[in-house]
Amino acid sequence: MPGVNYHLLWPELLMVILAFGVFGADLVLRPRRRWLLVASSVVGMAGILAFTLAYLWDKDTSLYDGIFQVDNYSLFFNAFFLVLGVAVVLSSVQFVQKHLTHPGEYYGLLLFSIVGMMLMAAAGELLTAYISLELLSFSLYILTSYARDEPKSNEAGVKYVLLGAFSSAILLYGISLVYGAVGATRFEDIAVALAATDGVNPLLMVGIGLIVAGMGFKVAAVPFHMWAPDVYEGAPLPITAYIAVGSKVAAFALLLRLFTEAFLPAIDQWRMLIAIMAVATMTVGNLVALAQTSLKRLLAYSSIAHVGYLLMGIAALSDTSSTGLMLYLVGYAVTNMLLFAAVIAFYNRTGRDEISALAGLHERSPFLAATMTAALFSLSGLPFFAGFIAKFYLFSAVAKADMLWLAGLAILNSLISLYYYLMVIKQIYINPAQEKSRLQVSPELLALIAVLALGVLFVGVYPDPVVDAIEAATRAIFTAVPVVAEP
Repeated sequence: MPGVNYHLLWPELLMVILAFGVFGADLVLRPRRRWLLVASSVVGMAGILAFTLAYLWDKDTSLYDGIFQVDNYSLFFNAFFLVLGVAVVLSSVQFVQKHLTHPGEYYGLLLFSIVGMMLMAAAGELLTAYISLELLSFSLYILTSYARDEPKSNEAGVKYVLLGAFSSAILLYGISLVYGAVGATRFEDIAVALAATDGVNPLLMVGIGLIVAGMGFKVAAVPFHMWAPDVYEGAPLPITAYIAVGSKVAAFALLLRLFTEAFLPAIDQWRMLIAIMAVATMTVGNLVALAQTSLKRLLAYSSIAHVGYLLMGIAALSDTSSTGLMLYLVGYAVTNMLLFAAVIAFYNRTGRDEISALAGLHERSPFLAATMTAALFSLSGLPFFAGFIAKFYLFSAVAKADMLWLAGLAILNSLISLYYYLMVIKQIYINPAQEKSRLQVSPELLALIAVLALGVLFVGVYPDPVVDAIEAATRAIFTAVPVVAEP
């Protein structure tokens, strides 16, 4: 196709090449040299990150007539996903060494899923977004079932596939209705058609509702959350962390661009739907988390509650709320990865994931106890941690959008969440240890936990660099909107 700058796709193409390289290397490497797969994955993603930042900095263009967007928004999330990929690979090393004879398949699927995330953040058209989402979803279906000898992992994989297929069908049907209503699938064309339409188009509203429902399954929003606890419990812990962080960040990267560039002119027609879903999601997630005894299931419901907070940023859609939403994604991701990395280190040594198993952890590993506590404080939104500054930005933006009632309910839910996070901390520091042996953490996990802990503190104390990058990203999507509706 003449005139298309194919070189702007180099980051995604390099990730595909790296994934196939890892797949192929696994076939020829001897077992004792398969540590090279980890090294090549980490070094490869670090190199692609450096190349992406240098090559695409301040680019603002599109490919294939707006189907694929290259701007600061997609650049921000590309960097985010590559850093996340490095963290997940490092947290998976011991699981892979213990359970898998061909680790190249596992790491290759991780890399392909990251390609899907990168494409989701850059998609400027509904079908392109759908295909990118399915690339991510199919990779996650397989990775969820990777603990093949454990019945819970097989059960989680089956549930994830069946409900994922159902949600994809709903999403695709919603896309078809939107196309039938406005005659376009490009985000920009949809926005132009909506801006020129007077009144409510029932077909369009049903289509948007089905898209919200389909994406609600993907992010585990109430009432589409039923798969999350079982999948979180059955999946290998590194994949549980990946689903909790990666899939949600990618889905909200797509949702934010979609609702900003396509559906913003009709905000008065869908805002209350998203707000009600946000309230239901945060409330159900927090209340059900109170009754959990499994750490995995508690983190599943905690993750559901955080999806409710994130949905507020969509309901109060503006440049300010988008900045708050993206900062919340950063704070949530760094904090959750820190917590999961500490839990993975604990699980690798004990094989237990019950909350009661954490009793006396401060005696067995003061470092794990301190970092896990910092992550729990951050998730609850206490000062000096990333979670506090993220909630402050997001809740303030929602209140300024004349949705003070929604921000008030979010603050109340944060207080509820503090209770069950403190119950975990009580086990760590107050309840007596069931075993007295010291816990040794592997070098790669130790380094990962230390870096993530510094990240949680850095974002909480000095968020300015992150906020500046986020504001540059949000400007990219809001300047693309033909008609900006006041919230």
